[in-house]
Amino acid sequence: MPSTITKIEYFRVPPRWLFVRVETADGTVGWGEGTLEGHTEAVEGALRDLQERFVGANASNIQDIWQIAYMGRFYRGGPVLMSALSGLDIALWDIKGKKMGVPVYELLGGKVRDRVKVYGWIGGDHPSDVMKAALERKRQGFTAVKMNATDAVSWIDSPNVLKGTVERVRQVREEAGMDVGVDFHGRLHKGMAKQLAKLLEPYQPLFIEEPLLPTQPEEIAELSKTVSTPIALGERLYTRHDFRPYLEKCAIDIAQPDVAHCGGITELRNIAILTETYDVALAPHCPLGPIALAACIQVALTSPNFVIQEMSWKMHYNLDDPSAADLHTYMSNPQVFNVQDGHIEALTNPGIGIEIDEERVRKADAMYTASQQAWRNPVWRGQDGSMREW
Repeated sequence: MPSTITKIEYFRVPPRWLFVRVETADGTVGWGEGTLEGHTEAVEGALRDLQERFVGANASNIQDIWQIAYMGRFYRGGPVLMSALSGLDIALWDIKGKKMGVPVYELLGGKVRDRVKVYGWIGGDHPSDVMKAALERKRQGFTAVKMNATDAVSWIDSPNVLKGTVERVRQVREEAGMDVGVDFHGRLHKGMAKQLAKLLEPYQPLFIEEPLLPTQPEEIAELSKTVSTPIALGERLYTRHDFRPYLEKCAIDIAQPDVAHCGGITELRNIAILTETYDVALAPHCPLGPIALAACIQVALTSPNFVIQEMSWKMHYNLDDPSAADLHTYMSNPQVFNVQDGHIEALTNPGIGIEIDEERVRKADAMYTASQQAWRNPVWRGQDGSMREW
């Protein structure tokens, strides 16, 4: 009997997430996430288009739906369409797993590991004192953290602006005794990024992330040849095709696709397989909600080249508004994300492995959309008034 899609709904919830709910004719419900930070309304528009196209479709035909959603309107790719498609795709995999009574990783060939290594965030957008936060993360069970490298930096700035970054990394590595990834966030241009990469090298960061903007594959490849630190990026690449130039130029060591931006579980799995061919590790980007994290974990469990997973529990974006929400807020089974010895155990419940509190999601959406605009990233300016990268 065909598993006909009867409803595709979306919910805008604090702190900045966009959840997707898909229901089939037999009452099975799947949840997805299409969060695109700062562009929520655009993704909602794309989801309305997907509603028109796929209500009435067979939910079992995930690959066919993915291909039609991606190619069927001639113009394809990009963050908005791919984020909307991500939300739908994750929900369809959740439905398929629930109908078959197995976790998604079983549908992807079975797991190659029993648990997934994770890291938490410290320091926020304006990193300063990170030692207290690092020690708190250690107490919570993490063995690795990530932090932003710098505040706003000019195209070419005083070398003095880099000293604080080096000291913070030294403290976390030597005094807290933790591994640390350093997120350049595309804030630095080439002249500053190569200086900072060299300065950090003696402290052996776990990786440096987005050392330059993702529009610069040649320059990133050049930078990667000057340091031994692993180069990571991928949150602003949306398909396996976007990763291709970085792989062919041997520019990166770690791929960081975001399951809520790259086309969902279907394309995240494709990217994982492609990057393994180039001896590139997988560490999915996920400073987002519980649905995206669960989807990442399902792929991580099946991918030989997976190394570590980002998670947003107690992240600065979630805690900026104490009345908003954190990773566990919309879950009925938050214990599945418990961190022990730096790892989360495999999610073994059917589907993506988590239970969403639908009533709470609906109430949060109603209150949020009635009282607040969707989340926006800040726009930064330097002392001279010119815009700087956030």
